[in-house]
Amino acid sequence: MLSDLLAEAGTHLEIAGAALAIATAVGVPLALLTAKTRFVRAATLGGVGIARSLPTIAVLALLLPWLGVGRLPAILALALLALPPIAISVDAGMRSLSTAQSEVADALGLGARTRFLRVELPATTPLALAGLRTAGVECIASATLATFIGGGGLGDGIVRGLQTGNETLLLLTAGTVAALAFAVDALLSLLVRSAEAGT
Repeated sequence: MLSDLLAEAGTHLEIAGAALAIATAVGVPLALLTAKTRFVRAATLGGVGIARSLPTIAVLALLLPWLGVGRLPAILALALLALPPIAISVDAGMRSLSTAQSEVADALGLGARTRFLRVELPATTPLALAGLRTAGVECIASATLATFIGGGGLGDGIVRGLQTGNETLLLLTAGTVAALAFAVDALLSLLVRSAEAGT
């Protein structure tokens, strides 16, 4: 039982981690590019908001005819789930720049690259990490759904526990999911506090 649990936990983390990486790789540059253009920003955040309203299980069902079963559709569905909090938090970070900060940057004649690295990035990082924290916890919790399309993970143990009436397995697996979610939340909370202390 323990070896199965460890293997499933590893798969669970791989799925959630890959989804979070994809969402970050897409969401951060997308938000940075659209934050300063009102119309594009409104359209982008509107689309992201719609994506956030879609249930993960529904996205899995939509991807199934094209991608089949396995980890890939599970990863993409979770990436879609993780994208909104990341993009929205980065956008909020960009808009959190005070007028004074912008005026100082203008007065110093900072170029776009220097302005981003010295002014915008430090101001955006705490909120961006807060969004990453939310997305990470959501990915860990929702990755249990991967089992329904053959993606594996800790959802397998939960389903086996339900099917066989094995309460020990069910509680152990569900507890592992909760522990992973708490661990991710705690780790990213530390990063958020560290970023806030550095600003």
